[in-house]
Amino acid sequence: MTLPANHLPVIVDPEGVVGRNVTKELLLRYTLVSLFFPASALDKILNFDGAVTQAKQVFPGETAKLAILAGLGIELLMPLGILTGKRDKMASAVMAAYCMSTAVLFKRFWEPGDFWRKGESKGRDQFWDFLKNFSLGAGFLLITFGDRETGFEEFKADPLGSTHPYERR
Repeated sequence: MTLPANHLPVIVDPEGVVGRNVTKELLLRYTLVSLFFPASALDKILNFDGAVTQAKQVFPGETAKLAILAGLGIELLMPLGILTGKRDKMASAVMAAYCMSTAVLFKRFWEPGDFWRKGESKGRDQFWDFLKNFSLGAGFLLITFGDRETGFEEFKADPLGSTHPYERR
């Protein structure tokens, strides 16, 4: 069974030009945040001790626990801003920084020293995870700055602004 091309709700402006597809926008945003909300956040809750143990590779003592709690807060709150479109520019900037900083802190592909070795390589395995984190961060920056030349200036002028993705344009 195939659905007609117009089966999703679409916003149309007064001049009749098709606007954003609300369902598509929500699905794209959810796909972008789904790694964190609920997946990674739920994993941190259900496997808190394991997450703290992993964080201790980078953060000493009780700082590891604080880092996991901070990460959990980011993973629960920032996706809500992105999904609702409220204060989503700052939420996306925080998520971009989070993705990129976790790449540098936990995906240290340069440490094993076997990146260029033929065959199995822990360094190359880590590199792909590092690159995925950075790519995801870049996806969040698209929400933060948009695809306009003035995006950075607009963000600087109103960092707590919202893109209003579900409103008529």
